[in-house]
Amino acid sequence: MAGAIYRKPIVFSIVAALVILAGTLATMFIPMFTAEMHPRLANLKPYTALQLAGKDVYQQEGCNNCHTQTVRPLRTEVMRYGEYSKAGEFANDRPFLWGSKRTGPDLARIGGKYPDAWHVKHFGNPQAFFAQSNMPAYDWLAGRMLDPEAMRARMRVNGFPFTEQEIGALAGRSELDALVAYMQAIGAAVKAAAPAAAAAPPPDATNPLAAVAAAVADGRALYDTHCAACHGKGGTGDIGANLEDFDTDDPDFYTIIAQGYEGSMPGFADQLNSRQIWSIVTYVRSLAPVERGAEKGENR
Repeated sequence: MAGAIYRKPIVFSIVAALVILAGTLATMFIPMFTAEMHPRLANLKPYTALQLAGKDVYQQEGCNNCHTQTVRPLRTEVMRYGEYSKAGEFANDRPFLWGSKRTGPDLARIGGKYPDAWHVKHFGNPQAFFAQSNMPAYDWLAGRMLDPEAMRARMRVNGFPFTEQEIGALAGRSELDALVAYMQAIGAAVKAAAPAAAAAPPPDATNPLAAVAAAVADGRALYDTHCAACHGKGGTGDIGANLEDFDTDDPDFYTIIAQGYEGSMPGFADQLNSRQIWSIVTYVRSLAPVERGAEKGENR
């Protein structure tokens, strides 16, 4: 009797299809509607109207064709880009913008890494920050204004909460403003890892390159590559502080370069080694030695 079904191909096909369908429902479709399949990080917030507008601009300009937004749980990627991506941080993304090609760096941990002014200047002239970058300028986005009514409709479609005051505040805001706001929201739900203690020198450390003349030239080249876009050529200041009279101890200065400063400056410990950081310190100290020494009553 058990083998009779094999002699009835039509019946066998129907039974096999029903079994496969039942298995598919049980193992794939039903779990898709359970809470466990839709994790959400506790501190994940819905996009604001301005951030969602920026996400639309990001898609509109094809940024996901060159930048990914996912860090794989591989040691090399975590060391370079930051904490690996969690499923729960993408609960608000429709669609996901993970991307698959890194012509530019991954942006999964870009939120909060730089101040708004950095992003505005970077979108205006990427090569001022990274000379070898092939990213085009997007300063023209500053001339394209947002449509508050369109964003109200998009907030409703996505199910994000909003107030009329929030929608009204979009009037006069540009697509560049929105794109910067979105940059600051990417990855913000994942707490950034604390800088490694090894990135800081001992409190009583002295600059080993202070008396090395070649370190000034090395430091200038490194400064022009990594620092000048924010602190100006020759340390005159711009987005960042004027460094011509930057008066802090060498170990603290080293730590600021290595670990960053209060969310307004990223750390460079993952890009520069100890000698390179000390070279930058040496170069900055050379910018106004007479004035600094005079203020401290030192003879130089």
